[in-house]
Amino acid sequence: MNTASAPEATGAESLRVRETLKALYGYVRPHRWTVVLGLLLALAGAAGGLLQPLATKALVDRLSSGGTIATILLALTVLVLLSTVAEAFGAYVLERTAESVVLAARRSLIGRLLRLRLSAVDRVQPGDLMSRVTSDTTLLRAVSTQAVVNAATGMLTLIAAVVVMAFLDAVLLGVALVVVAVVAAGAALVMPKIGQAAERSQAAVGEMSTGLERVFGAFRTVKASGAEDRETARVAAAARRAWRHGVRGAKWEALLGTADNLAVELAFLAVLAVGGARVASGDIPVSTLIAFLLYLFYLMEPVYKLVEAASEYQEGAAAISRIKEVDRLAAEPPATRQPVRPEATAAVRRPASVRFEGVSFRYGPGLPYIHQQVDFEVPGAGMTAFVGPSGAGKSTVFSLIERFYETTGGRILVDSEDIRQWPLPELRSVIGYVEQDAPVLAGTLRENLVFTAPGATDDDIRAVLARTRLDALAERLPHGLDTLVGHRGSKLSGGERQRVAIARALLRRPRLLLLDEATSQLDAVNELALREVIAETAREITVLVVAHRLSTVTDADRIVVMEAGKVRAIGTHEELVAKDELYAQLATAQLLTPAGRPHA
Repeated sequence: MNTASAPEATGAESLRVRETLKALYGYVRPHRWTVVLGLLLALAGAAGGLLQPLATKALVDRLSSGGTIATILLALTVLVLLSTVAEAFGAYVLERTAESVVLAARRSLIGRLLRLRLSAVDRVQPGDLMSRVTSDTTLLRAVSTQAVVNAATGMLTLIAAVVVMAFLDAVLLGVALVVVAVVAAGAALVMPKIGQAAERSQAAVGEMSTGLERVFGAFRTVKASGAEDRETARVAAAARRAWRHGVRGAKWEALLGTADNLAVELAFLAVLAVGGARVASGDIPVSTLIAFLLYLFYLMEPVYKLVEAASEYQEGAAAISRIKEVDRLAAEPPATRQPVRPEATAAVRRPASVRFEGVSFRYGPGLPYIHQQVDFEVPGAGMTAFVGPSGAGKSTVFSLIERFYETTGGRILVDSEDIRQWPLPELRSVIGYVEQDAPVLAGTLRENLVFTAPGATDDDIRAVLARTRLDALAERLPHGLDTLVGHRGSKLSGGERQRVAIARALLRRPRLLLLDEATSQLDAVNELALREVIAETAREITVLVVAHRLSTVTDADRIVVMEAGKVRAIGTHEELVAKDELYAQLATAQLLTPAGRPHA
């Protein structure tokens, strides 16, 4: 049993390495020629260092023979200067390229995140997703360029140095390599530890971001509940986990660096002992021993580069693994240019028709159904309201129309065509949607209003402000429409945020308007005014309304009563009061009909 599982584990690991290297090449590929330039400059600098021990040997031999050393010193000085300049310029080229790699990765990741399906976002904490854009992509900086160049230059210069050392004295080379091989074998065992620690540290950073996003998403509630210390402890616990794994990684990296130095120092002692004996016996001149020892110390740099490249790869592999997890999340298709239907243009505002045919929906296998064989039809224009107890599936109707989620069974038709046949951007372009919590984005009032209609003119904005009774607010704000409204509209009241959301939807000039509890936070005066606006809008386009307050929908052309994910009844207010017991109870509870009124 154990022998069978071992190959599978090895195969899985090698496959992961191949996937990591393939992903890494994908990031580097657009900048490959710049990386090659950096590599050549780094090799030029390394070549200068590689020639210095030979120049030193020539200098010692010249001194031994009584010759002049001025020419050799001048050449050695020029060699040092040129190699230093080449290394410095190469380092700049690589750092600049690394920043470009990080920028490209962040842009790609942001674009992917904003196209994720809601079902995918529901399974992953937003804070963790944000940490992948920020901290995880930062780790690509080193592994994408510096690690590649370090590995290449380290390997090439190491090979070159070993070849020259073999030319100088093969016996001394054999002594050095035996010592280095023993230490390197121990260092190889440390490499996976660094990757594990880096991945766990990055996961803890994601937990920390999630905790902070959770707190700032309900900041007033946290303060009102006196929960600052508890939430601080929660986030600090994640920070401590990140610290613990970071320290663990630092421990293994320090051990790896120590092994690097230890290998060279032990090799130096061994070569010094054997080499001294060979000089004493006359097998090699002292200049050869000096040059060999210089090469031995020179080996520290390429070995260090290889160790650093391996360490950076382990950290980068952990980051790439987390970044690539986002690619495996379900995403909506990107927008593509396709022929636009005439009815989808702003010039043609024919009301959209909507029909649900046997629609079933649940959030995942094994979970309860939210909709069960839902059937209803909205022929176009007018107002259709959805009412019923909490959890009946009313808001889910809107989520399915917008294709935030896909139906489990049945189909939804808009303009007599299955919405799965509509290009997603085109479908949403004909819909105006006001969410239940009426979110307002950080920015100015103007930016929020034109968010769904960036081409709106000032006249369009003034007209919609007057319709939604926001004109007085715009005049009262210190900078008018260009006043910042704060994080999630914190500088606006709940009713003002709802009116901004409604104005934003109307400014889009939709053919189908979806209002989910759109007036729940309005006072009586503003609610009455908005009801008139909605009624006026319903004469031009199709309006679907989810409402708990029946007073907002008593004048609806049709009311769909839902219960436990099913359509219970459809009719006008008067018809439903007379024939549907649940609706009559809701109306009585909200004082819209006399208590005890008989009904069928």
